[in-house]
Amino acid sequence: MYEREIKEKVIKIINTFRVLVVTGPRQVGKSTLLDSLMPADMKKITLDDEFLREEARTNPKLFLDLHPAPLFIDEIQYAPELFPYIKMKVDANKERGQYWLSGSQAFELMKGVTESLAGRAGILKMNSFTFSEINKNITSNVFDPENIIEKESIDSLAVFNTIFKGGMPELYDIEDMDRDLFFDSYIQTYIERDVRNYINPSNLVVFRKFIQEVALRTGTTLNYSDIANDIGISSNTVKEWMSILVTSGLVYLLEPFSTSKLKRLTHLPKIIFMDLGLACYLSNWNSVEDLLSSPESGRYFESFVISEIVKQYQNKGEKLDISYFRNKETEEIDLIMFKNNTYYPLEIKKTSNPKKEMLKNFKCLNKLDKKIGKGGLICLYDRLLPLDENNMVIPLSSVINI
Repeated sequence: MYEREIKEKVIKIINTFRVLVVTGPRQVGKSTLLDSLMPADMKKITLDDEFLREEARTNPKLFLDLHPAPLFIDEIQYAPELFPYIKMKVDANKERGQYWLSGSQAFELMKGVTESLAGRAGILKMNSFTFSEINKNITSNVFDPENIIEKESIDSLAVFNTIFKGGMPELYDIEDMDRDLFFDSYIQTYIERDVRNYINPSNLVVFRKFIQEVALRTGTTLNYSDIANDIGISSNTVKEWMSILVTSGLVYLLEPFSTSKLKRLTHLPKIIFMDLGLACYLSNWNSVEDLLSSPESGRYFESFVISEIVKQYQNKGEKLDISYFRNKETEEIDLIMFKNNTYYPLEIKKTSNPKKEMLKNFKCLNKLDKKIGKGGLICLYDRLLPLDENNMVIPLSSVINI
């Protein structure tokens, strides 16, 4: 079994809150992790079971009386009727860790938590494997621009093998698992079980095309009109469907940097697919060699770096304040991290030959009446060293293998 970085935070929530809620895309290992942590006296119920689901929906009070805490309810979103009765149970008993709830339909799950369990539940978002989890190198660190740690370099082919394969646990648990068959089944299941209730059934085929178009655009600015025109739907529909991808955890939208001091900045977020293996499959990449040698590889590398940072912070339950910068002159800074009232600019390049001019757009931040910390170039160079007096060359290993 692969160790998960989020485990430490799960245990902390169990010992702090009366209810634990773990959400995230399907098949990222939520149930496997919680199964491994269950105490001997805890019972597990999955609402994938149609009989149990019907019981929970038609008589939620009796259901919880028959299945007392401590109780782990998997796929809780299938019976939202349970939430107010769980609230009554935990209001009557202040014991920690009474109910563990998990589910992949985050929109329904979080609605129930917000309406009934606010202040009573600790909530975590779980993702597919990080690079460190895949390589069984679990630490308690997250990438911190104030304290960058030098680590042994990572071969570029190993990086792109991970990008191409992605981080879905089943692809690593079963050695001979066919990647294409897995992702084809994954998308079918996602659409049939997580999406069907939120869009017109006649649009399910179009929705699959929509996911493909979004995957093709990972690492680029989200243009609603372009996607709408390419698949023949309205821009409003694109916005609605994009919210489904974001809420279910398949996509992260990197918001644009904004401040009253800088005008003429873009207002559009950047698309980051959270599992690049799924994005590669949907984008019809046939081999890691084709991806690595393509002009598009830089976008996938950038998306991978950003998704890894997001996963790290979510796994630790830590606040992450990041954005990207682009003005109307198309000057861009790939990533800006904000921490301790300081902005840290970062460029992300798939190169092993770092140059100072790659950071030329950092000058755009000079207009800010804010503290600008040391910046850096995240790349495939093998050493952590100064690039100039204000910026560092940051090996990829110092970001994703810490």
